[in-house]
Order: sequence, then C-alpha cells, then structure tokens
Amino acid sequence: MKPLPILLSTLLALHGLAHADKVPEKETTAKEKAEEAATDEAATKVAKEEKSGGHVFAWPFIEWKEMIPRGGTSKGAEVTLAPGAKDTWKKLNEPGISGFEQDRRAILAMAGNYRVGFDFIESLGFKEEFKPMRPYFSWATEHVMVLEDKGEFISLQHALVMYFKDKDGKEQGPHVMKHWRQDWTWQDKELHEFTGNRTWKKTPASRPEGRWSQAVYQVDDSPRYEVMGGWTHDGVLHSWQSDNCPRPLPRREHSVRKDYNVLEGFHEITITPNGWVHLQNNRKLQVDPDGKRTYLGAELGVNRYEEITKPELAPAFGKYWEKTNGYWKDVRDTWAKTMADRATFTLRDEDDDGGKLYAEHFGYAGELENADKQDAAANLKHAQETIRKFLE
Repeated sequence: MKPLPILLSTLLALHGLAHADKVPEKETTAKEKAEEAATDEAATKVAKEEKSGGHVFAWPFIEWKEMIPRGGTSKGAEVTLAPGAKDTWKKLNEPGISGFEQDRRAILAMAGNYRVGFDFIESLGFKEEFKPMRPYFSWATEHVMVLEDKGEFISLQHALVMYFKDKDGKEQGPHVMKHWRQDWTWQDKELHEFTGNRTWKKTPASRPEGRWSQAVYQVDDSPRYEVMGGWTHDGVLHSWQSDNCPRPLPRREHSVRKDYNVLEGFHEITITPNGWVHLQNNRKLQVDPDGKRTYLGAELGVNRYEEITKPELAPAFGKYWEKTNGYWKDVRDTWAKTMADRATFTLRDEDDDGGKLYAEHFGYAGELENADKQDAAANLKHAQETIRKFLE
C-alpha cells in the first residue's frame, strides 16, 4: 500500500464531500487535543459574536453552543467575485432556442471557477429523544471544466485548487486535487443504483423521455450515485429537479456517524447569473443486509457556487491535468467497462493489505505528476488491476 500524501489527507478531510471513504484514524496526541480545544474556543467566540452562529434553522431552542457549525476551520486567500452575469448565463437566456438546447446550456453553465460554500443541517429525527448534530459548514475554491461534450452526453470534472493562509497570515498554495465528477446523459435508459452496503445494481431508468440522468462519481472516479431528473425553464428560472436517490454517506458524515449507511433524497440544481446552487433534501437510513430499512432523520443542504476572477484556478489544475489526465482516463474507461459488464457489484472498503482505493489511485497519480516520462501501458495496467482488487 502506498502512503497517502499529507496534502491529499488534508484536502479529503476538509473538502471530500463526494467521497464515502475516510482517511485511516490515528491516535490523538496531547498537542492535537490542545489544538482542537483552541479551535473549538475560537469557533465559540465567533459564534457568540454572531449570536445565532450564522444558521437560521439551527434549532433556536437548543443551547447555542451546541449548534456551532462543525467542518473546515482553515482560512483561504481573499477572492474577487466576478462582476455582472456570466457569459453562459446570457447564452442560456437567448430567445428562440429549443428546450433541449436550454438544458444543455444550463449544464454547461456549471463550468467555471468558484468560491463554494457547503452548508448542511439536520431538520428532523424519527428516534425517541432525537437530538440534532451540529450543523456542518465548509468551503472551497473549485475549478469545474467541461471534460466531454457529445451533444446528448456532457461530463464535468471538478477540481479543488486551494490557497490557504497560515497562522501568520501568509498565503500558501496553490494546492491542487482532482475532485468529483458529474456526467449528464439525455434520455438515459439505464441507471446504476446504490442499494446500501457498498453495492450498486443496474436498474431501468424511470420516465427517461425528455429528461437527463446525472451520474456522480467519487474523487477516485468510482461510482457514487445516478438519478433521473428534469430541467424547468421559465423566464430566468433554470432548474433541474431529481427523483429520489440513494447514495453512500459523504465524508462529512462517514467520519462521525456509524448508525446509518444510506443517504437518500432529492436534488435541485438552479443556475444563477453568477454561478449555481445545489439544494438537497436528504433522509438518513440504515439498510441491513437482509433489506430491512430504518429511517433515523433528515437534513437540508445548500451548496452555493459563486464565480470568482481571483485567485486564478485553471492554470494550476492545468499543470496537474497535463501529467495525470491519461491515467485518470484509463480509470474512467475501466469503470465504464466494469459497470457495462456487471449487473451488480460491491466495492470492498480495503484491499488485502489494508489499502484504500482512492489512496492507490492518487498515490500513483502523484508519481506521474513528478515523472519525466509516461508509460501508457503501465498506466492502464495499474488502473485495471487496482480497480479489480477492490471489486467483489
């Protein structure tokens, strides 16, 4: 097993919202406990100054200290929001284009360079004496590029390009990591549905006529979820609403929750003049191997993507992508063949040596990033063999 790079561990822990695995736990030292206490004290001070802690739905009758948001505590570089509306927004609102073309332009409008905020809060519970967890908030600066556009198929690749400020206020970065991916297919006939317990199965698409599927993939290009939905265009309203969709736990939950294993819910993606917003209405449930389903509660999520002009994100990711894109294409192609050939598959949490799938891929990609030459045959072999040993 290759060691997981420190930068990757940090970025995944802070921002790996599209990945279900977690970085292996280690024993907490006295120094780390002291730093954690100092962080909590700082968060408490900020929340006290802001009275409500910044969350309107944060259960106002619960002691406010118990509802201070958890999540990333790092500070990023100052950003400059893009002035006015994006060109893609103007193209989306041109008169006389077909509904299908409006759908396409709405999907393509999600590409860009963004400041992103990830907000989640539990809204209700089904257990007796339910007590909500603290809300979650994290941030990122994210580059989204059009990976493929084949008319009825569009693929968007997300990448974290992060600039941090250290304790002295000095800017560090850019730190680059390939993030999640979303593939859109017009009138898709077949989906891969998550059924719990790290298992996916092929299912016929529901009411595909005039609708698009969105398939979301983890940071290592393994599948996360796939769901059908339809776009609505009414004046300046351009919004996609999904069907109900089960998926694995995101990292923000996987590292702190052991009482449920499926997050299901509805997605709404709305294009705005300067970006887009992803709303989630999720339910948390435990699905046992025998199929028994137990609902625990629900949460609301708001992810806002706001276009920025500074710092520049695309050049830094471009350098990484130039060295690693060939390998990641091999990974995508291997997964595409695997999912086409199998009616159902299960992903192992670890290989026989205790390795993690994402660590194997990113460790290899890190070597390619620093290599002078590429061996295409070796890249393909590594992609295929790595994925194969995690499949059941």
